[in-house]
Amino acid sequence: MALLDVRNLEVKYGKAVAIECVSLRVEPHELVGVLGSNGAGKSTLLRAISGVLSSAGTVHLAGRRLDGMPPHRIVAAGICHCPEGRHLFRELSAEKNLRLGAYLRTNRDEIEGDLARVFALFPALRARRLQRAGTLSGGEQQMVAIGRALMGKPKLLMLDEPSAGLAPQLKSTVFRAIDDIRREGTSVLLVEQDASSALRIVDRIYLLEHGRIVREGVSREFFDDQAIRRSYLGV
Repeated sequence: MALLDVRNLEVKYGKAVAIECVSLRVEPHELVGVLGSNGAGKSTLLRAISGVLSSAGTVHLAGRRLDGMPPHRIVAAGICHCPEGRHLFRELSAEKNLRLGAYLRTNRDEIEGDLARVFALFPALRARRLQRAGTLSGGEQQMVAIGRALMGKPKLLMLDEPSAGLAPQLKSTVFRAIDDIRREGTSVLLVEQDASSALRIVDRIYLLEHGRIVREGVSREFFDDQAIRRSYLGV
């Protein structure tokens, strides 16, 4: 059984169709990427899965149907969404932002253990844990955003453009962390504009164009396809 099973998802903005008949799956311990140009519907797809947008179609997590649930219940079921743009509480410290990710949890020992896990994943945050989030660098803010989602202890972590606006070195740090998250057992659904970096860590890819899935395959197939390389990798 797939961990995430999305079937025939459709999202409309008024009469305009943003997502049409999209079906995808994420297996346990799998890192799956969604690639596509700007405006293809990638962010809309994640927002629909997380319940932020109304949609038609079905969404199952580990066999449990989630579509139609409010976002907080979807988080409680095991899907945590790290949106594009970070959306941190800028006046709160980095640590307080991280702890807010665990707001539905009650086991203090587990929360402290997961906080330590985030600091091990992003060592730079430990030294800045008491610093206001709004004063952190862009890369550090992205680390806080990913860490906050991890503090929800997700079965599936959804990441929307985690490398956007980052310098190459910080971008590499973020992608290594995403790979580590998967290796530690959390499934990941990754939306990413940097196709070249994404293809180096994902297991499978869905290519989204104009709100529809036009191709699916393993990352090696995309690397070897000349049309894909020209259109998405710039080579």
